[in-house]
Amino acid sequence: MKEEFRISPKDALIIADVQKDFLPGGALPVPSGDEVIPVLNDYINLFKAAKAKVFAIRDWHPADHMSFKEFGGQWPPHCIQGTEGAEFHPDLKLPENVRVISKAMDPKRESYSGFDDTTLADEMRESRVSRIFIGGLATEYCVKDTVLDGLCSGFAMVLLSDASRGINVRADDSEKAVSAMRIGGAKIATLDDFVEPTDIPLEEPEAESTSEKPLTIAEMKKKTRMRSRGPYRKTKVER
Repeated sequence: MKEEFRISPKDALIIADVQKDFLPGGALPVPSGDEVIPVLNDYINLFKAAKAKVFAIRDWHPADHMSFKEFGGQWPPHCIQGTEGAEFHPDLKLPENVRVISKAMDPKRESYSGFDDTTLADEMRESRVSRIFIGGLATEYCVKDTVLDGLCSGFAMVLLSDASRGINVRADDSEKAVSAMRIGGAKIATLDDFVEPTDIPLEEPEAESTSEKPLTIAEMKKKTRMRSRGPYRKTKVER
């Protein structure tokens, strides 16, 4: 039987690395990475309506980070602290109370997980979060490592597969990452797996701003079905 998810204030949404450098035109673009933005916006509306927490994690590298090719790493310089490429994409509609978690700031350590050397786990526990949903970039790096670390930290983890995309240096990298998360204990979900938060009131719109009222689940699912997202593209990125 297909599992259905209902969001409550004990849940949290993590948005992983939807930064300009990981999107088309950026220093390290994820193929089709921009396709996650409207889907994540739908999830943001869902979590806001349920009064659940929203976190945004980001790479926040020093200019001499060891992951950069110039310093012996495998990646071009990207998401350097204070640069335009490190900014979240402007089309991502992060809520005003979003909690931003910066990671990978130690120049001598590679770090993909949002839990690695950050306050994320403590903040989740302080907020009494027990279940975490995550989408973003890239599936086989920051998303996967955050999911696995979350499981090790005692949280229930759910991958939002319709809101994640992979780099796929090798054609099946994303597929293997999803399998590893599933084997590790994570669940996999898409927007179609969520039910209406009927016992949780939607946010009241401003008197003259009814267009800002959060969409219902049915409306979000309709929007999602109208988009052309398709499966992960099997594109090899030259390094």
